[in-house]
Amino acid sequence: MNRATVLPALDVDYVQADLGSLLAQGDVLAVLGFGSQAPRSDDPRYLRIGLEPLGGQAPLEVWRAQGDIRHGRDGLVRWAASPDYCFGAIEVAESDYADLAAATEAAYAALSAFALSHNWPQLLRIWNYLAAINEGSGDAERYKHFCTGRSAGMRSVHGQGFPAASAIGRSDGEYGVQVYWLAAREPGLAVENPRQVSAWRYPREYGPTAPTFARAMRGPCAQAQLHISGTAAVVGHQSRHDGDIDAQLDETFANLSSLLASADMPAFGASSVLKAYVRHAADMPPIAAALARRLPDAAKRLVLLGDICRVELLVEIDGIHTAAD
Repeated sequence: MNRATVLPALDVDYVQADLGSLLAQGDVLAVLGFGSQAPRSDDPRYLRIGLEPLGGQAPLEVWRAQGDIRHGRDGLVRWAASPDYCFGAIEVAESDYADLAAATEAAYAALSAFALSHNWPQLLRIWNYLAAINEGSGDAERYKHFCTGRSAGMRSVHGQGFPAASAIGRSDGEYGVQVYWLAAREPGLAVENPRQVSAWRYPREYGPTAPTFARAMRGPCAQAQLHISGTAAVVGHQSRHDGDIDAQLDETFANLSSLLASADMPAFGASSVLKAYVRHAADMPPIAAALARRLPDAAKRLVLLGDICRVELLVEIDGIHTAAD
């Protein structure tokens, strides 16, 4: 990273506000809504995500960036960009393709082509949401088909390293692949967790195509900012504490602490914006209570209903963590 050209940190927050009012503000790069009660809009800067939040209605997630922001559409891609950062989103219906792998490959091929042909080629973070992620057994599991399609679609950008990422099962029942991402004009720094095997080095038992993501990505900005991938109760490459939600949460926080240390980042605080994905609706209130106990009051969090990529895992946490000024 060229320290002379470091970027301003992306501003991320959860806010209770009218969508139209937010989109009228000149520094808004992207707005994300969650669940069936989230507003709808065709604005390229907005994406409504098929995950139901605890309580039925969630605040909107707002990304803000410095400088003039442009937005538009380019084929499958909806995008918005400042001089430094680009938000992109793609939604494809599985019914338009032969299968999930083909739909995912098409989405990622469009993502890769867009990134390589514009001023923000450096992928920092990607989020993926798809239906019935654990359906099928062995190599027929849908998550494994997703991994195969993702890897095939990303071949043209693999040389620049893997971004941080999450892949979660949608809770709205719609068989469509939702992909959105954050890219930058300067590269970030991939971060791995010493407690875990790097995802792309997983053994064959996890599928014919290893997941292609980094455990986190440190942003190319002077103010330390860490984009944290989906983190769960995995040690080495094995899941731990099958069926025990409290023990899985303990292990997840141990992994998060290890990841922050590996990235030389401080503990979570007022500039932390986290999502907890929970497999079973009945576990959402106790998970919310546990997060309130474990995190500083100022840390922002959402609890969302969504299946984790391994059927035995009950909770996963990701987020964007920015060091205090």
